[in-house]
Amino acid sequence: MAWLSSLRPTVAATMVAAGLAGCGGSGGEPTDRDTTLGPVAGMQAAGVYAWKGIPYAKPPVGSLRWKAPVPTTWTQRLQTTSFGNACLQNGRIYGPGSNNTYDGTIATTLNTPVGSEDCLTLNVWRPASATTGLPVIFFVYGGSNISGYSADPVYDGAALAKAANAVVVTANYRVGPLGFFNLAQLKGGTDPAEDSGNFALLDILQVLKFIQGNAGTFGGDAANVTLMGQSAGAINVWALLASPAAKGLFHKAVPLSGGISLASNLPAGNIPTLNPATTYAAQANALLARLLIADGKATDLPSAQAYIATQSAADIAAYLRGKDGKTVLSTLLAAGLTGSGPIPDGNLLPTDPIAAMAAGKYNKMPVLASNTNEEGKLFAPFLTLLGGPPGFKISDAVRFNMMASFNPDAPTTLTEADILDPAYTPSNTPVTGWTAKANLLGSVFMSPSRDNVLNTLKTQQSNVWYYRFDWAQEPAPWNTVYGAAHAFDLPFLFGNFGPSLFSNAANSKANEPGRLALSSAMMASLAAFARNGDPNTPELGTTWQPWPAKLLFDATPTAKRIGTQ
Repeated sequence: MAWLSSLRPTVAATMVAAGLAGCGGSGGEPTDRDTTLGPVAGMQAAGVYAWKGIPYAKPPVGSLRWKAPVPTTWTQRLQTTSFGNACLQNGRIYGPGSNNTYDGTIATTLNTPVGSEDCLTLNVWRPASATTGLPVIFFVYGGSNISGYSADPVYDGAALAKAANAVVVTANYRVGPLGFFNLAQLKGGTDPAEDSGNFALLDILQVLKFIQGNAGTFGGDAANVTLMGQSAGAINVWALLASPAAKGLFHKAVPLSGGISLASNLPAGNIPTLNPATTYAAQANALLARLLIADGKATDLPSAQAYIATQSAADIAAYLRGKDGKTVLSTLLAAGLTGSGPIPDGNLLPTDPIAAMAAGKYNKMPVLASNTNEEGKLFAPFLTLLGGPPGFKISDAVRFNMMASFNPDAPTTLTEADILDPAYTPSNTPVTGWTAKANLLGSVFMSPSRDNVLNTLKTQQSNVWYYRFDWAQEPAPWNTVYGAAHAFDLPFLFGNFGPSLFSNAANSKANEPGRLALSSAMMASLAAFARNGDPNTPELGTTWQPWPAKLLFDATPTAKRIGTQ
């Protein structure tokens, strides 16, 4: 670098710093990077570079609602230091509230529209180092495919980026009827992927394409991308594993607590994790009819169908795109039409993904799947499917505030009887107790889809691993109310135990030593898988054999406890 001696010292120093940052852009700071869409300026904190709120597509509003994402571009350096809007969704305790983060407004906006349709942004974290060629981990949030947002504090990628020495990416994608919508009048006939109605999957694919074009810009390896998702996010990962459109865009898969099984793939009496395209066509047509009735264009469902028959496809498309998105969501909720998920259209997603996998027609790669030991404890309303009352006797707003005000390090008079329906208390009652009923729910919901997809994969490949998360060391009464519930492994994988939905209910000083030790081992294992497609690492203290073997992640209050089954 002798040629630098002819430059002013400050300029030379700036250029060296930018160069050492690892594939930086033409700006003067190590967080200035030039992407294929435009230049960005990020931030540095606690040993991590971060870029938040990078637009990866134009806002899907107006004529772009219910369209495939359209890449956006800009020329001036964009400040990317704050998260983009959550996508428009009906408020749930797992959602963003009014302020796009975890705060008290979550409890006051339940069942009302929150977020914005101008939401297609992504976030990137990487270690503040000069290292290049880092593995990329792209996490897809859950939320039943009707809610979720990348600004959830649990999904902050800083700790994982440092622990795994990786580039971590999260993104907002469309959810609910704006993300999955199967209506004939919206199909243009020129783009089969767009006509699938899987706009959420197309958003995720667009992020994967951004990663392919820009991983190196952030010091990552575009040839080593791990797609990771939890719950609905895992269902979406499974869908893309089966999608021809995703070929070559990612190389390892981490679907946590998900599945991709139709009812026809499972023994009778089980709950599927995928519905046929006809289910979503019926939903879309019912929503259209309800909107027409609300607007006075019809008085009931038969007259709405008669009115629809008089309108051209273009007329119906224009009508729907002209509706306020909040009205669409409110109408959907009032009509009880809120289910959402991948649409197996036969193009973007095979009509039977399990059958496609069994025939070897999928994107073959290393897979690391998981469940928690007590998945059903987060699905209290589903207990009505087993013939009983919902599991919680209190509302979501009350439960949210109860957790927010709970002090995990102080004595409490709160008991499980304050939370659970009396039909399920004491929780440890055999057969009828909360734990028994929640485990029964898990056995007809999560477990059958797990066995179906993993056993199918094993006929095609050997590199399939599975863990079960058993940690249930929360302070009472949450250790029996939640225990090892659905989603409770996420803070461990991200290393994030700060304020968030369940943090006060889960994280005490008493359980901190074991909790942090287990988190460290889980992040090390995820890092190993992202690097080389095998989750084995010395931090486990045992050998992790492929499925059908199981690794069990657990801890006492003071130490990790990792075993096999």
